[in-house]
Amino acid sequence: MIAFLGMGLLGQNFVRALRGRGEAVRVWNRTPAKARAVAAETGAAAFEDPAEAVLGAARVHLALSDDAAVDGALERARAGLAPGAVLVDHTTTSPGGAADRAARWAEAGFPFLHAPVFMGPQHARDAQGLMLSSGGRALFERVEPALAAMTGKLVWLGEAPDLAAKYKLLGNQFLVAMTAGLADSFALAKAMGLAPGDVEALFAVFNPAPSLGPRMKRLMSADHTTPSWALAMARKDTRLMLEAAEAGGVPLAVMGAIAAEMDRWIARGHAEHDWTVIASDAVRRD
Repeated sequence: MIAFLGMGLLGQNFVRALRGRGEAVRVWNRTPAKARAVAAETGAAAFEDPAEAVLGAARVHLALSDDAAVDGALERARAGLAPGAVLVDHTTTSPGGAADRAARWAEAGFPFLHAPVFMGPQHARDAQGLMLSSGGRALFERVEPALAAMTGKLVWLGEAPDLAAKYKLLGNQFLVAMTAGLADSFALAKAMGLAPGDVEALFAVFNPAPSLGPRMKRLMSADHTTPSWALAMARKDTRLMLEAAEAGGVPLAVMGAIAAEMDRWIARGHAEHDWTVIASDAVRRD
């Protein structure tokens, strides 16, 4: 039997998939009506007390909002946990929180594995996407078949219990930055009198995705003295973007911060270096 704590969009779709594979699932949510709705649809058993929800469960999954929600739910569930029940947390949390929970609950006799995901609700329903995991190798191998059935790809990152949390934050940071950058693209287009469809049309023929790997290697390079795009020229283009946006009365959310970082590196004497020099401090091994 499985218990699942947290019936948000991700949790409820995990439960739909688990029930579709014939798993017996007991569910809980802070708002009981959500748990009852999932139970009515899927045949899972809903409970208003997390301690009741985890009774008899060999494995307890969590998909909640943050560290505080995970800690709160686990403390409330503690009285009902079966000896040795495995705790699997899919929540995006802080690395420190994940490490602390792994140590604290393992000491209490409940193995803890952090397994955050890169997937939306439909991915959870269809067992697609990517699930990360970190923690003890033996524990991971023990639950690997069950976790693999929940996702398209399962990756174990290592013994350190906070690794999955770190990698998840890295991935989410890129998604946030990419989306904010695209928002600036739409904003700049609007300022210049172009339509959103024009942005889409540009990226249909100008696809920067294949350059991600080579660009990453360039960022990590110790030599930026041979430019493919000099920092001064990149800064000039950034100025043109900001001026066009201002003229059109549409502010850009992130480009100003990038311009300020470019100015900092130009002031340090890197105007004629490749503009990827702005990553030097971040990638340097101190």
